[in-house]
This record gives sequence, structure tokens and C-alpha cells, in this order.
Amino acid sequence: MRTLLILGGTGEARALAAHAAGWHVVTSLAGRVRDPRLPEGEVRVGGFGGPEGLAAWLVRERVRAVVDATHPFASRISASAVAAARATGVPLLALHRPGWTEEPGDDWRRVPSVEAAAEVLTTLGGRVMLTTGRQSLAAFAGLDLFFLVRTVDPPSSPLPASHHLILDRGPYTVDGELALMREHAIDTLVTKDSGGTMTAAKLVAARQRGIPVVMVDRPPMPEGVRAASTVDEAVGWLRGIAEGEHGSPAPCRVVEEPTISRHRMSTVDGSRSARRTTRTSSAGPPTSRPTTTGVSGARCSRSRSRAFSTCQVRAREAGL
Repeated sequence: MRTLLILGGTGEARALAAHAAGWHVVTSLAGRVRDPRLPEGEVRVGGFGGPEGLAAWLVRERVRAVVDATHPFASRISASAVAAARATGVPLLALHRPGWTEEPGDDWRRVPSVEAAAEVLTTLGGRVMLTTGRQSLAAFAGLDLFFLVRTVDPPSSPLPASHHLILDRGPYTVDGELALMREHAIDTLVTKDSGGTMTAAKLVAARQRGIPVVMVDRPPMPEGVRAASTVDEAVGWLRGIAEGEHGSPAPCRVVEEPTISRHRMSTVDGSRSARRTTRTSSAGPPTSRPTTTGVSGARCSRSRSRAFSTCQVRAREAGL
């Protein structure tokens, strides 16, 4: 069965994993959320060691397609996915839900970064609801304002001196967001343009209360990457790849090794091997195995199946 790598962590990633019929699905999670919602299929937790490590993993696991369904602000892994896909010739699709759009009655101030959002706050109110995520809190730590901070997991970065921390995960309701804003006398909302419905209630609540919203824009997507905004589009893209394989065999790309295998790949913990945790939707305990730290080369051969050509890769664990 052909292998699909989903760079996940979002609701769209979980939905795609559940609907990718005919594929062996491996979902990769960054491991930054303490208790993530797990998708169906196999789950890999932790980084790859940059674009070179991801490219080596794609070759070793004979991945046929990659879908980047990470958070719209996870620009680092998205850039690694583009570089690895181009190095290996593996098809890549970016699945990112549409951003939010301003509606009548909204008072939005769009900014390019959380640092810019912190600067804008000095000209607005003094009691801020902050929902930009726990990794961006340091940008607001030096402001002499009150912050109602909401994150999924406890933050490790510095917090503003005057704050109230709430640990919670969506979906949220408009009534619940209104109650929070009234309780803490919120006069400004700061958020990222994440899109979707799970956390959109705060925007409706801000509109109803007539308070300004500082909206952090998404980072630009890498050029030349095919994109989809819905799971149905992504499923159709995967179907097209599968149908193409069952037609005339496509030429097999030989993965060259200059940027992949001539040095040892870095891993999450800096050791010779990274651990991989897996979970299947049926049964069986989690398993782990070391990653390959080098790729010795590749040879191209036609599969006996008429379905598609494959690259048979000889991998070695360099230095182990």
C-alpha cells in the first residue's frame, strides 16, 4: 500500500487521515502539545532534523505523497516540507483552511507579526484578551497592561506582570466568550488569523461588544506549492495521484544524496537516533525504532505490479 505522510496537528489533518482510503497514513506531530488529539492511523511524534532529515525519512519510508496540514503559522515545518519534497520529488500539497474575513461591525487592525501586535496595543485599551498561543507570549511580557491569556498548555515563556491565565481548548461558544470578556472587562482582543470555526466565537463576541481586534496575519506560503483549502480537495488530489499510478507508469526519480546522506542527520534529542511513537486505529501497543541517519544511495527499478514504478532504496544507519 502506498504511504502518505500528513504533517498534522489540526482538525483538517485528522479528517484527512480518516478519509484517505487506500493509503497507509502516517501523521507526524511536532510534540509541542501535551495531550494532542490523535488521528486515525500511524502517528509519529517529534521533529525530523530539518529538511535534510525529512528528505531522508521520505526516501527510507518510500513515501508517495506529503500533505502539509500543519497550523497556518507553523512556517518552519512548512518550509522544511517544501525543501524535502523538492529534493526527493515527492508530491506535496499544502492543506490550510481559509483565514477569517472581516464582517460588518468588526474593528480589526491587521498586523504582520506578534511584535507588531504588541506595538499596536500601546495605542488601544488596557485590558487585553490574548489568544496568540503560548510560544508568542514573550512579545507582550514587557507591556504595562492587563492580559487575559488563554493557551492549551502551560506556557514556558515569560508572561506579562499583570495577567490571568486560562488553560483551555476549543471549540468555544459565543456565550462563553462574551462571559469571559465581561468578567475581565476586556476592551481589546489579540489573535492570530488561524481560520476555522473552533475558535471563531471570540470574533463574534468582540463584534457584539464593539471592541477592537488586533489580527496577526499569516506568514506567506512558499512559492510554487500547490494548495487546498478543504479536506475534500486534498482527498481529490490523493485520488489523482493514485489514478495516475494505475495508468501508464510514471518515470521513477532517483534521489541523489549530496544534501541528504553525506553527513549524519540531526535528531530531536541530539542522539544518534530519534524515537518514533506509533498508534493504530485498531489495536497494538506503541512501537519505536531508530531513524536512519544516512542514505547510501538509490537504484531505480520497475515494480512487478502494473500500478506504478517504485524507487527501491538501500538505507543504512550511518555511524551506528
